[in-house]
Amino acid sequence: MIVKELRLSQAAQAVNGRLDGADGSFSGVYIDSRKPVSGGLFIAIEGERFDGHDFVKNAEADGAAAVLCRKPVECTLPVIYVDDTKDALLALASYYRGLFSCPVVGLTGSVGKTTTKEMTALVLSAAYKTVKTQGNLNNDIGMPQTIFTMDDSTEAAVIEMGMNHKGEIARLAAVSRPDIGIITNIGVSHIENLGSRENILRAKLEILTGMKKGSPLILNGDNDLLSAVRNSDFDIRFFGIENPDCAVRAVDLEPSADGTACNIVYQNQKYPTFIPAAGIHNVYDALAAFAAGTAAGVAPHKAADALRQYVPAGMRQKTVRKNGITFIEDCYNASPDSVKAGLNTLVDMPAKRRIAVLGDMLELGDYAETAHAECGRYAAQKKIDILITVGEESRHTAKAAKESGLVEVYHEDNTDDAAKRLLAMLQDGDAALFKASRGMKFENILHIIYNGLEV
Repeated sequence: MIVKELRLSQAAQAVNGRLDGADGSFSGVYIDSRKPVSGGLFIAIEGERFDGHDFVKNAEADGAAAVLCRKPVECTLPVIYVDDTKDALLALASYYRGLFSCPVVGLTGSVGKTTTKEMTALVLSAAYKTVKTQGNLNNDIGMPQTIFTMDDSTEAAVIEMGMNHKGEIARLAAVSRPDIGIITNIGVSHIENLGSRENILRAKLEILTGMKKGSPLILNGDNDLLSAVRNSDFDIRFFGIENPDCAVRAVDLEPSADGTACNIVYQNQKYPTFIPAAGIHNVYDALAAFAAGTAAGVAPHKAADALRQYVPAGMRQKTVRKNGITFIEDCYNASPDSVKAGLNTLVDMPAKRRIAVLGDMLELGDYAETAHAECGRYAAQKKIDILITVGEESRHTAKAAKESGLVEVYHEDNTDDAAKRLLAMLQDGDAALFKASRGMKFENILHIIYNGLEV
């Protein structure tokens, strides 16, 4: 990470640490000794399965200017000693954030964060040199790394904030201090830890603790909980499709297998665009990005045009066609909300038969059985043609789907068996959705299917 050059004494003061050794400068911050930054500051993070202090020698050998540690280490470099290196990472990121006056967009939400982040960065890039969260580095370790990518050429930043528990968004917002905030929606992700959707809403609204009064807060006006948010201290701007009172709204929707064409209504003007990702849920993410961009000063027509350039990353809502069959790869993560969104996408897809391959949704705790059964009932309600479930928890999905009237339901214990079953039944004109938590490794199914179709 190339950053503004800082003095070690500045950093020590920012993190309330003690500098042992000569003062000097550094021009980067990193926490992974396998990705060294010559002349940078190496911060020795302590995790459950690793201890960064064990890699101080590596950092020294690779040209680090200094190290930041909690306990004594053997090296010839200057060392900043602190009580907690994770806290110091956040404190240094907070100090560094204060060196910039360019617009920073902070975003959170139950689902759609990463897609919204990518689209928002695209929109901002139409007018500004923009940095963004890489991958899903959205926690107290990952978020600071995004802040440290900012330099003198940075004109805007998009920072994604994730959470599992109450107080985490407040902590991240205090560091990133967004000028513009986005909450994509309030679903049931993390309901295991927070107990209710109302508590999830309160946790997401912690983003306001890091924002100045009067700052734009962009909310989903079609979400039942977010649409009811009122706070006179902030400039609340709603986006949506159904709610006619939204400041940013999509109309004239024309969904297809490749995405959705629509007009974005903003300040009584229509701006035509195309969202190149299947599913109406992606339109919501695009509207949030448009609202953030215009709030940051991007011309509306440029914002609408920028959305056309979106490319789904990895296995996120990617549409692939092989042998006359349409595959919807959406295997990066899964929650009840995103599974329902995926099923909606599948139903809207032109096809002779619609097949859903659903795997376990992980980290739902006591809510797991209820959530999986809910998705099974929803699949039956949407009248998909075939459901294949994979994994222990997904037995509840299969059972609920059958009980709700879906006839063709199959359950497999593993991805290999699911792939073999699906490969044997696929026909020209089918559309198939693949949706599961990342830990289910649904890419194995896709690999077997694609190879099988090529034989």
